[in-house]
Amino acid sequence: MNDADHASVLTVAGIGKTYVEPVLADVSLGLTPGEVLALTGENGAGKSTLSKIIGGLTDPSTGTMTLAGRPYAPASRTDAEALGVRMVMQELNLLPTLSVAENLFLNRLPQKGRLKFGWIDRKRLADDARHAMAQVGLDAIDPDTLVGDLGIGHQQMVEIARNLIGDCRVLILDEPTAMLTAREVDLLFEQIARLKARGVALVYISHRLDELRRIAERVAVLRDGRLVHIGPMDTLSSEQLVTLMVGRELGERIDLGEKRLGGVALKVEGLTRGQAVRDVSFDVRAGEIFGVSGLIGAGRTELMRLIYGADRADAGTVSIARDGQTLQPVSVSSPSDAVKHGIALITEDRKGEGLLLGLPIAANVSLGNVGAVARHGVIDTRREASVAQGQIDAMRVRTSGPAQAVSELSGGNQQKVVIGRWLAREGRQACRVLLFDEPTRGIDVGAKFDIYGLMGALAREGRALVVVSSDLRELMLICDRIGVMSAGRMTGIFERESWTQDALLAAAFAGYAKRDEILHEPLAPDAKPPEQDDLVEH
Repeated sequence: MNDADHASVLTVAGIGKTYVEPVLADVSLGLTPGEVLALTGENGAGKSTLSKIIGGLTDPSTGTMTLAGRPYAPASRTDAEALGVRMVMQELNLLPTLSVAENLFLNRLPQKGRLKFGWIDRKRLADDARHAMAQVGLDAIDPDTLVGDLGIGHQQMVEIARNLIGDCRVLILDEPTAMLTAREVDLLFEQIARLKARGVALVYISHRLDELRRIAERVAVLRDGRLVHIGPMDTLSSEQLVTLMVGRELGERIDLGEKRLGGVALKVEGLTRGQAVRDVSFDVRAGEIFGVSGLIGAGRTELMRLIYGADRADAGTVSIARDGQTLQPVSVSSPSDAVKHGIALITEDRKGEGLLLGLPIAANVSLGNVGAVARHGVIDTRREASVAQGQIDAMRVRTSGPAQAVSELSGGNQQKVVIGRWLAREGRQACRVLLFDEPTRGIDVGAKFDIYGLMGALAREGRALVVVSSDLRELMLICDRIGVMSAGRMTGIFERESWTQDALLAAAFAGYAKRDEILHEPLAPDAKPPEQDDLVEH
């Protein structure tokens, strides 16, 4: 298929973008009605930048675009949407204090009467919302529910539903399934099939190669801001596609090096908070990677927050061994207490909770250890930059330097900055227990292996790692043991030599009396809605 084909609904020619340095250069491609173009590449390859240019969120530095044969240069996202170009971004564009229905129709609320600023027609709004929600499988949710009361997976489906309303010529989906369950992914793909039948052209950005093969006719691969391949999806094997993405071959196995497990470094006993976490006990040895698996809503993140002091426990104790000493119970009533005791949390929401996006890398790294870069209460900017550069080099962060804003980095490089903040603490200030909550969500395959290698190095240093992940294959690849959460309880702890995928999945469902209770059981006020999840990356 010729990208210059006159039948293309959208063409981009010679598109480039430069911030401090070029992040996109001379990209040319076209979309035809009714096709899905898979757009893939490592984090930092330029995928999100290209999609934001098409979606009107960013102006290109060079190049031109056409839409239906006419010049296309949207001044804003609103302009692009008015012309039928929609984009579902990784960062949700929802207002948590408004209802689902209000978020769906925020710019076109139905009104009663003929007055332009009349009363909102609530009945019509609810009916329209139910119709839009049904298309993405949200039939069971009340349209009047506040978006902030929904789990992150359901919020993602609301965002997708919002962008499917009205006229749509081009739809860009940026990692749309990163927070969805298997059932929700199937519903999304059904909707994609309907859109294709209507002649909508789709750009589907994902690192999940099995998904790309399932729905895409063509694939475009970006590497270091340049288009290195575009062609039929079915002509490339997964291995060839990965090699194009990362510029090198990656194996299915990973060698994390020889580890020597020490004594117990972290011991959790009877930790409880309402129905979200119920009487959980486990320990982690120095040099061990301990995985935490389970269904979405099973209490995994809530458990990490209790250990870190971000939430207050109703019962239970956390004990820490520092400098090889005997385990001692510690009081962790706040994150600052946790850090003082050598516990760090790499949160699943790196943009909302882990980073100050508008500040440079240097400031974000120094946040975890201000005392080391300050002189008489004033930040020594040279020292701060030096510490940050050390982490940039050690973590292989793709950046122009410590002064670059974190918001300009890719998701994988942002995650490395979060980790680097804690690793910059040295000596007695070092964090010996590291809690990783979904550390590779939204990160490409090459960056994932970088993170895995980093975890192996940390374990070899004698640190204790706890890793929460929805990707069961990931945990089975890197962990020494895996504990499984189900309905707030830890229903089993499995050794590497004895675990099987079937046993781990069975333990994940063990806390629920019936399978459909996962979707319909009443929830405690402090528990997020549990969602059915196959635990294996889709």
